[in-house]
Order: sequence, then structure tokens, then C-alpha cells
Amino acid sequence: MQSKFAQTFAKIVLGISALYFLYLFSKAITIVNRRHISTNDGIYINSTSDSPYIEKIAHELTKHCKTDLCRVQTILNYITNIPYKINNFQAHSPQKTIQMNFGDCDDKSNLLISLLHELKIESYFVLVPKHIFVIVSLDEVHLNHFKKGLYVNGKKYYILESTAQNSPIGFPLHYQLDEIQAIIEPFENKKVDISKLEWKL
Repeated sequence: MQSKFAQTFAKIVLGISALYFLYLFSKAITIVNRRHISTNDGIYINSTSDSPYIEKIAHELTKHCKTDLCRVQTILNYITNIPYKINNFQAHSPQKTIQMNFGDCDDKSNLLISLLHELKIESYFVLVPKHIFVIVSLDEVHLNHFKKGLYVNGKKYYILESTAQNSPIGFPLHYQLDEIQAIIEPFENKKVDISKLEWKL
């Protein structure tokens, strides 16, 4: 009687263990799909974060700003003054980039876009050969009349260059349009349709 009970109990434990393994496996696949995206240079690994830590920093940095123009430039100034240093490994998390106080274009762009996300400012990654930068949507008269932008299917976005110290919103595009490999929505990790791209005022 006891051995039959032990066998039944062992089967139940084994079944639960198998279900738990399948759950962990499916969760891992979901994380990989959410973080990895293929490009001409290989696989890009998204390291964005929407943690309370990043939210706190975003609001603390921009607490004196009244406009999105001020918020974006303040965040950009903060990012561009983090020392640039090549990271030969997987992109750091935004938290780690802050803590280590250095990063390359991957690290700094992930931090930049994570901070913008906490402020509900529309922004995307742009992947070009051996580089990544951020574009942002801003409805500002001064920018619209004086700064060129990257038009994605008719909508204007301004380049934010995380690796150029004290760079302004609306950084010049240093690549040909056909060199843009992908524009990525960072938190869904989906490629944006780029069937029509223009660089103009």
C-alpha cells in the first residue's frame, strides 16, 4: 500500500516538475524574442529597462522642465556626459551603465531610450553599420523650422546621438538612408516599417 502511494506521489512530483520546466523554457524563449533582433551585423540585444530606479532618475533629472524639448535635451546632456568607453561584451543594463559611469553607443542608447520611455516620449532605436542611435518625436516649432529630421513614413523624428558630448537634439545624419538596417520599437522589440525614409527639414 505504501509503495503504491509512493509511486503515485513520485509520478505527481515528476509531472509537476515537467510542467514547471516547460513553463521556464517558454518564459526563456519569450525573453529571447523580446530582447534579440537580427540585423545585417548579426544579433542586436536590447537591454532597455522600465524599472522604478530608472523612472526615479528620469523624473529627478527633468523636475525643473516644463516642456518635452527641455526634458529630452536634459536627458541627452546627462547621457552624453557619461564617458564613452567601448564595451566588448553584451550591452550593459541602464542601471549598470549609470553605476559604472561609462558605456558605448549600445549602453548609452539603451539608457537614453529607457529614460525617455519613463517620460512617455516617443522614441526608437536606429541601427546602422556598427552603430546605434535614437530618434525622438517632438512637436516643437523651433526644431521644425531649423532642424533636419529623419522622416519615417511621413512622420518627422530628430536624431539623438548619445556618444557626442553635449550634442543637441537634431544631430546630423552621418549615414546614407539605405544604410539604415532597422528602426526598432524598444519595449516591444519590433522592427518599424521603413519602406519610406527621408532626411530633410
